[in-house]
Amino acid sequence: MIWFDKEGDYLEVIFERKAGYFRETENDAVMEKVDEEGNVIGFSILKVSALKEQKPLSVTLE
Repeated sequence: MIWFDKEGDYLEVIFERKAGYFRETENDAVMEKVDEEGNVIGFSILKVSALKEQKPLSVTLE
Protein backbone atom coordinates (compact mmCIF):
# COMPACT_ATOMS: atom_id res chain seq x y z
CA MET A 1 0.00 0.00 0.00
CA ILE A 2 1.27 3.48 -0.88
CA TRP A 3 -0.27 6.58 0.67
CA PHE A 4 0.68 10.20 -0.03
CA ASP A 5 -0.72 13.20 1.82
CA LYS A 6 -0.03 16.25 -0.37
CA GLU A 7 -1.02 18.78 2.30
CA GLY A 8 1.10 17.09 4.95
CA ASP A 9 3.90 16.38 2.43
CA TYR A 10 4.06 12.82 3.78
CA LEU A 11 4.61 9.50 1.98
CA GLU A 12 3.97 6.10 3.54
CA VAL A 13 4.74 2.73 1.95
CA ILE A 14 3.56 -0.45 3.67
CA PHE A 15 4.80 -3.84 2.44
CA GLU A 16 2.66 -5.93 4.76
CA ARG A 17 -0.49 -4.97 6.66
CA LYS A 18 0.08 -6.07 10.23
CA ALA A 19 0.58 -4.58 13.66
CA GLY A 20 3.79 -2.64 14.07
CA TYR A 21 5.37 0.66 15.01
CA PHE A 22 7.59 3.31 13.44
CA ARG A 23 11.17 3.85 14.56
CA GLU A 24 13.86 6.32 13.54
CA THR A 25 16.52 5.73 10.88
CA GLU A 26 19.80 7.53 10.24
CA ASN A 27 17.86 10.09 8.15
CA ASP A 28 15.58 12.44 10.10
CA ALA A 29 12.99 12.43 7.28
CA VAL A 30 12.65 8.63 7.14
CA MET A 31 11.02 6.29 9.64
CA GLU A 32 10.85 2.52 9.23
CA LYS A 33 7.83 0.51 10.30
CA VAL A 34 8.62 -2.80 11.97
CA ASP A 35 6.52 -5.64 13.34
CA GLU A 36 6.81 -7.09 16.86
CA GLU A 37 9.80 -9.24 15.79
CA GLY A 38 11.64 -6.24 14.31
CA ASN A 39 11.04 -7.15 10.65
CA VAL A 40 10.64 -4.15 8.33
CA ILE A 41 7.07 -3.94 7.04
CA GLY A 42 7.16 -0.40 5.60
CA PHE A 43 8.55 3.11 5.80
CA SER A 44 7.50 6.75 5.78
CA ILE A 45 9.10 9.95 4.50
CA LEU A 46 8.36 13.42 5.88
CA LYS A 47 8.69 16.58 3.76
CA VAL A 48 8.87 14.59 0.51
CA SER A 49 8.83 17.69 -1.73
CA ALA A 50 12.03 19.00 -0.09
CA LEU A 51 13.90 15.93 -1.37
CA LYS A 52 13.46 16.75 -5.06
CA GLU A 53 16.22 19.38 -4.91
CA GLN A 54 18.66 17.11 -3.06
CA LYS A 55 20.81 14.15 -3.99
CA PRO A 56 19.00 10.82 -4.19
CA LEU A 57 17.77 9.66 -0.79
CA SER A 58 19.52 6.52 0.42
CA VAL A 59 18.56 4.84 3.70
CA THR A 60 19.18 1.29 4.86
CA LEU A 61 16.13 -0.25 6.49
CA GLU A 62 17.15 -2.77 9.08
